[in-house]
Amino acid sequence: VQLQASGGGLVQAGGSLRLSCAASGRTFRNYAMGWFRQAPGKEREFVATISWGDGSANYADFVKGRFTISRNNAKNTVYLQMNSLKPEDTAVYYCASEGRRFRWSRHDEDYEYWGQGTLVTVSQ
Repeated sequence: VQLQASGGGLVQAGGSLRLSCAASGRTFRNYAMGWFRQAPGKEREFVATISWGDGSANYADFVKGRFTISRNNAKNTVYLQMNSLKPEDTAVYYCASEGRRFRWSRHDEDYEYWGQGTLVTVSQ
């Protein structure tokens, strides 16, 4: 299984970015997908996850109302639309694929495959 994340970059506070993560090597639609992030000097933290099938979403409190996770099963791709970005959103963002079919978790230890990370930098 391979995950390829893209879409990071430098943006001013209040701006927007859309991250993408293309997956290959397994039946994409049967697995939940997640986004996590790791800021410099901090532990990796959960951002959002989307279930298999109908794509129900679950968010960390600090991104609710600002970020939207979505998936396109025909394209084997998951997205993270990030609006109203803040300097504290600066981090490397990782997409990840659940380790078990039909499970939906917020815990990084439940995710088996990880993308390489894409850097998001939000300036003042």
